[in-house]
Amino acid sequence: MTAVTARTEQAAATGDGYTVVKAKHPGRWLSAVVIIVIAGLLLRSVITNPNFGWDVVGLYLRDVSIGRGILVTLGLTAISMAIGIVLGVVFAVMRLSANPIVRGAAFAYVNFFRGTPVLVQLLFWFNLAALYPVITLGIPGVQLDANQLITPMTAAILGLGLNQGAYMSEIVRAGILSVDHGQTEAAEALGITRLQTMRRVVLPQAMRVIIPPTGNETIGMLKTTALVSVISVPELLYSAQIIYARTFETVPLLIVASLWYLLITSILTVGQYYLERRFARGNQRNLPPTPLQQLKRFFATHDALSLKGGKK
Repeated sequence: MTAVTARTEQAAATGDGYTVVKAKHPGRWLSAVVIIVIAGLLLRSVITNPNFGWDVVGLYLRDVSIGRGILVTLGLTAISMAIGIVLGVVFAVMRLSANPIVRGAAFAYVNFFRGTPVLVQLLFWFNLAALYPVITLGIPGVQLDANQLITPMTAAILGLGLNQGAYMSEIVRAGILSVDHGQTEAAEALGITRLQTMRRVVLPQAMRVIIPPTGNETIGMLKTTALVSVISVPELLYSAQIIYARTFETVPLLIVASLWYLLITSILTVGQYYLERRFARGNQRNLPPTPLQQLKRFFATHDALSLKGGKK
């Protein structure tokens, strides 16, 4: 009786008709403590270990050559993704064509560029002059010197862009197939051409499926650009390699490159989140809250609980 009376008095004091008993999760607290302890030990080891050379990291973090490498990395990412998206849309439409030759050609392109490593493709384009010293393009009077035409930057753009186009074609094709076929049939009944249907009806609805993996591919492309260092393109990693080849500070310069990669990918991740949220407006009635909204809701909830508990 005493316990029941106490719970009744507590409910009356809080103004509720029921008693709220907070659930206890000792396993959660234990796992959190273990993770915090391990993270603290790792952080302490990293900070106190002089072999990391944090003074050197701070010295070269804003180096001019590192900054130029970042610009080259961002440029390569943007150009390669632009090429990949355009090719992805074209070859995705070709894969869905009723013409077996067109469909087969698109399948061969996708299969070749997805089936060979991107590093091999980069080296292949870089050494294209060994196969075709003179590029004529089948046009009489056109004779282009491959050694001058295929520079390291050109080889990097061709290798990354064409490889990305193969992956983007599968992403776009999946997005197109996710749109109900009745949309296409309705457009055909209204007399809209196939191209207009694809551009105005299908692709806008397919963007909800296309955008999330495209954001992941963009982040992946940013990191894949590090491979072009093997053909001497002065991107971020190659700029760091040039410096530590001169100073022999290998680990600190690799940390510098890693920190910049982490910063850029974090920014791209935030942009991807808001872009996905925008394209989800027509598909979800309640959009997921943004990090700022989640933070406001957290403090608002705890402020309300504290005021409620403080009532007498």
